[in-house]
Amino acid sequence: MWPDTEGAFNLFQSLRTQWRVGMGGPVGLDYFVAYHRMDRMGLSPAEYDQLDRDLQVMEAAALAVMHEQAEERAARNR
Repeated sequence: MWPDTEGAFNLFQSLRTQWRVGMGGPVGLDYFVAYHRMDRMGLSPAEYDQLDRDLQVMEAAALAVMHEQAEERAARNR
């Protein structure tokens, strides 16, 4: 892991149970919880913004994988 991604990874890991779920499965992270945790990290405004962007990238990648896996499961069950 690169040192500049460690904070985002740790935050993402800490939010592993904080997914919003709809009828079609996960739709995104609960940003109320994410921002609460970020507020307690003592970040500068620039660090906060970067961590927010990094978290969104990780969220999008995780959602893509989760939805792909759900589609594969559905195809196997047909």
